[in-house]
Amino acid sequence: MSGFRVTEQSTQLRVLSGLRTSSNNLDTLREQITTGKQVSKPSDSPTGVVSAMQVRQDIATRDRYTRSATDGVARISTAENALTSATDLLNRARDLVLQGKSEPAASDPAARAGIATEIGTIRDSMIGLANTSYLGRPVFGGTSASTRAFDDTGAYLGDTGTVMRRVGDNTQVRVDVSGDVFGTTAGSSVFDVLGSIATNLTNGSTSGLTGDLDRLDSAKTRVDTELTSIGSRYSQLTAAQDTAGTQTVALNSRLTDIEDIDMAKAIISLQTQTAGYQAALAATARVVQPSLLDFLR
Repeated sequence: MSGFRVTEQSTQLRVLSGLRTSSNNLDTLREQITTGKQVSKPSDSPTGVVSAMQVRQDIATRDRYTRSATDGVARISTAENALTSATDLLNRARDLVLQGKSEPAASDPAARAGIATEIGTIRDSMIGLANTSYLGRPVFGGTSASTRAFDDTGAYLGDTGTVMRRVGDNTQVRVDVSGDVFGTTAGSSVFDVLGSIATNLTNGSTSGLTGDLDRLDSAKTRVDTELTSIGSRYSQLTAAQDTAGTQTVALNSRLTDIEDIDMAKAIISLQTQTAGYQAALAATARVVQPSLLDFLR
């Protein structure tokens, strides 16, 4: 059985291969320290790149949920402010009806006319609130493309569509408010009630005002009920914002673990490997022919 003979050329090749490997490792470390990333291309870590892509997709999804929730909060807050103002107007209208039914206004046509004028102003203001818009769309108009939910007569211009926002993997929240809160059926809307109040005040119809007062209370109940619903949906949206934000922080931390390097550890490793590489060069200079060293340099 013949033995293997180690030639000077094979020794030089092994030494050269080892030095090249060390040099490549140093280059990789320098690049990582410069970029701050341990995974910057698929060849660095195929599994790491796949994991990083998935985490980035999850972060993008959470960002969409956050934007949807933020839009929903703004939209529903707009409706809430309008309905809160509507409640104030309805309370004022109720006070005026009671004044109109009581003395001395009940027997004073001029006083009732003045109250009727204020009721008319309240009606106009209520129509303005019912046409409150968010980003150019009426918040009480459903999904209608119309710029108004109600016309000047109080007729409904919107539709029965709902506006939803997805704020979680399995969670959607309604962010519009139905025009029914003001009444969309002719003769039963809050605008019709206010118009009837103004007419009965002018005519001095006490019995008519009694009926108007009941209808006005029903309208206020609708608004109060809707405000309660809005409060519940607002809580859902803000909770979704918090959840998405917390998940995004956790995902960013995970992405950092996958992609980023431990800078202190990398610098120490670079210093250690640099020292080893220099020592290997020095050792090689003593055992390998100068022509090899010349080639390496």
